[in-house]
Amino acid sequence: MSEARTASGNRPLSPHLQIYRPLVNMTMSILHRITGAALYFGSLLLAWWLIAAAVGPDYFNYVNAIFASLPGKIVLFGFTWALLHHMMGGIRHFIWDTGRGFDIPTVKMLSIMSGVVSVAATLAIWGVVHFAG
Repeated sequence: MSEARTASGNRPLSPHLQIYRPLVNMTMSILHRITGAALYFGSLLLAWWLIAAAVGPDYFNYVNAIFASLPGKIVLFGFTWALLHHMMGGIRHFIWDTGRGFDIPTVKMLSIMSGVVSVAATLAIWGVVHFAG
């Protein structure tokens, strides 16, 4: 019998992902990591746009046309959400860094609010951009 098994059965000694139910704070933590990686790639798009502005008006208009297309807007919408969600997760972690908010109801509330605020702020920003232009 493997050392990783208990004497009473064929179960692992420690819990793993097949045993845990996804909790809201676990989901927000995973999304925080995913949005951090997405921001890395989104910053490449920002660099591309800035380089296009430095190259000249023709290339800048070409890049702007790509970003103004439907797929470009979807990518920019996702980048906006990733930026805001990552920021809200950072604020949640900052609150925890002060030693506050570790009780279970507060952890759950902060996790839910980081998701809700990031979606609401993304929709608000894109609503203002859409109706202003």
